[in-house]
Amino acid sequence: MRTGITQDQVNAAADAILSAGENPTVEKIRASLGTGSPNTVTRMLDAWRNRLGERFREMSTLPDVPGSVGQAMVELWRLAVEHANREAAANLKNEGTALESARAELVREIERWETRLQAADAETIQAKAALELAERARQTLDSQLEDNQALRADLVKQRDRLQAIGDHQASEIKELRELLDERDGELRRDREQKETYIRNVEDRAHQEIDRARLDARQWQHRFETLERARQSALVTVQTERDLLRDQLRKADNEVARFKGIASALEKALAKGRTAAPPRSKAKGVVVADAAAKRSRKIAARAPRKP
Repeated sequence: MRTGITQDQVNAAADAILSAGENPTVEKIRASLGTGSPNTVTRMLDAWRNRLGERFREMSTLPDVPGSVGQAMVELWRLAVEHANREAAANLKNEGTALESARAELVREIERWETRLQAADAETIQAKAALELAERARQTLDSQLEDNQALRADLVKQRDRLQAIGDHQASEIKELRELLDERDGELRRDREQKETYIRNVEDRAHQEIDRARLDARQWQHRFETLERARQSALVTVQTERDLLRDQLRKADNEVARFKGIASALEKALAKGRTAAPPRSKAKGVVVADAAAKRSRKIAARAPRKP
């Protein structure tokens, strides 16, 4: 924020410019200070000039200054005053021109400010309307803020409750983790024991399998031996059966022959009964009975058909 200049600042700047052999002007003072309005600098520069004359008069009245020196100083003062007056007149003319330019610039500035003021009035009206809207919005926001504060308080309670639940669950989780670690250790040890047991069982199973394979080979050998014996016995039985069939067929032929003989004898006996005497008949009956018994014995000894 810019601040106004003081008389001391203008005096110091003017003294510095004068010490440099230059005439202090409004533009030089403003350039030296970097601030200050032309009107203010002109007024303060006039005060400095008035004070400068008094300072020279004080210097001319010094008691211990010799007369020739005092006369020279007075002459110097006069020349300085004349020069200062000429410079002041020129400066006044320049400053008048500058002031006229400044006045014109000030008029234009006033016109610009009036335009800005009108625009500011319009903006003020809009701002008032916006302020009313903002006030209503503020009231709405205040109501929402109260609701939000109540909601926040409720959320804080819920947060505290959930935090307590979370802490409790965290404690339970920690206990469960410890229990899980313990169970994992037990399961690991149990698994190692089971793996050892399974390896032992597998080893025994492999031994049993090897033993079973050996027994299987032995039983296979026995089976093959028995199968060869069975085949040999089967061949023998079939051979014997074929022999028995041949014998049976021969026996059947013999039985048929004996039956033919018996039939012929019976016919002969029948004829003999009718033609022979009783004694001869008894003899024929005895022969026929003997032949029948012989036939029955042969039939009994003959093997049956399968």
